[in-house]
Amino acid sequence: MEQNIKSITIYTKETCPYCMMAKNLLAQKNAQNIVEIRVDLNSDELDNMIKRSGRKTVPQIFIGDIHVGGFDDLSALNRSGKLDELLNK
Repeated sequence: MEQNIKSITIYTKETCPYCMMAKNLLAQKNAQNIVEIRVDLNSDELDNMIKRSGRKTVPQIFIGDIHVGGFDDLSALNRSGKLDELLNK
């Protein structure tokens, strides 16, 4: 498997089970360069996430500049085989 060199940004909250599941899925894919931004610790980052994604829920995941969406979206990409393509483009 090629090593991912794209930056992955994941906006999270500490108590969010979907955030943990998204991080676990990315870890299973050996994703590198993951930047976790805790929006529960910084309201400015919450505002940035909302502006960037158009959504108010976490997690919000970006691979490079591509907005993947939340955990359900990430999981659907994985089931379709497109997550590997996106990580290794």
